[in-house]
Amino acid sequence: MPAITAQDITKLERVPVVSETARQRPVREVILAPHGLEGEGFPVRRAFAGADLTDLDPFVHMDQMGEVEYAPGEAKGTPWHPHRGFETVTYILDGVFEHQDSNGGGGVITNGDTQWMTAGAGILHIERPPERLVASGGLFHGIQLWVNLPKAEKWAPPRYQDLRANQVSLLASLDAGALVRVIAGDVAGRRGPGQTYTPMTMLHATISPGARLELPWRPEFNALAYVLAGAGMVGSERRPIASGELAVFGPGDAITLEAASVQESRSPALEALLLGGRQRLTTRPTTSSSRTPNPRTARSKARVRSHSRTARRARWPGVRRRRSRMSVRSTPRPGRSTNSSPFPHGEGSRSSVSKRGDACPRSIRESTSCATPARRASSRWLRANAQPDPRGRWHGSSWRIPGKQAS
Repeated sequence: MPAITAQDITKLERVPVVSETARQRPVREVILAPHGLEGEGFPVRRAFAGADLTDLDPFVHMDQMGEVEYAPGEAKGTPWHPHRGFETVTYILDGVFEHQDSNGGGGVITNGDTQWMTAGAGILHIERPPERLVASGGLFHGIQLWVNLPKAEKWAPPRYQDLRANQVSLLASLDAGALVRVIAGDVAGRRGPGQTYTPMTMLHATISPGARLELPWRPEFNALAYVLAGAGMVGSERRPIASGELAVFGPGDAITLEAASVQESRSPALEALLLGGRQRLTTRPTTSSSRTPNPRTARSKARVRSHSRTARRARWPGVRRRRSRMSVRSTPRPGRSTNSSPFPHGEGSRSSVSKRGDACPRSIRESTSCATPARRASSRWLRANAQPDPRGRWHGSSWRIPGKQAS
């Protein structure tokens, strides 16, 4: 796991001693993350599946991508897809990943790098392995975390942060048995490079076999620990935890993790991702569960419906819309719809052609004029008389369906 490290950990600044009066956070539950597939079919573990959303807030969803050894030609990514109302944080431990978005952001991240994308008002993006990784194969392991945005920042302009591994702040435990990487937030006054709208902390800790890590934790934050590799114990009660498991802590001022004395040869240390953020929810957020994550987050069902309409019509910043809608009018002038690359032509559009191949626009299909058997007749007529020009507009000698008056 070649995330950023230190040649001599004993020379690093130490994590401060936890006060004797500090309350150790108890472990509420330990949850095993189920396996699944994401994007074009790459394996993931749904880290938050089964956890209560009020315990997770402000975090919405997290996938552990891999760890997987790809053969040549097997590496996969995601197609173009939309996000709105939150931030996506992609942290790569092993391998290489490319990012591109409709706002002009993007780049290549590799061992220990992080990309922090604020979707805000809406963005389209694609994530994929580079061609050289697809051709050669190789190890891939990473994390993608979704962080909810405060209500006042839901419509913030999209932005992209490219955080290099050498920008991460490094700390050591008192006995130098643990290395702590501060990606966002702060520990003992050492801040990570990530700029966040939501007050939060994101750490990656590597704990040597038999070593113990105690960290002061802000009492107004929640506390989560997800094990990326290895085995150990969490909390003052020393509950066992292993790779692919999430520990949800209760209230308190400090958290404790301890690595098992004996580790597997493939995981020589306990690797854990530690998360905390200021909770704001008094009720559950309106979004899908962690098993089937929604690409948009909102605070009401009406707002979710609005986001879905925007996604279908491709009204996203930086995306140019195309006009390609047919509608029945009293004059031959056709209507228009919105569609946009990178979506396939007509997909997600109200005016898309029927999946069965007829050319009847939905405005006709949903009217009585287009009901069977008139629908079949109108479809044949439209195929024969209506043709799109290069600009996506449709022309025909008449929009009147044979035997019917134009509406």
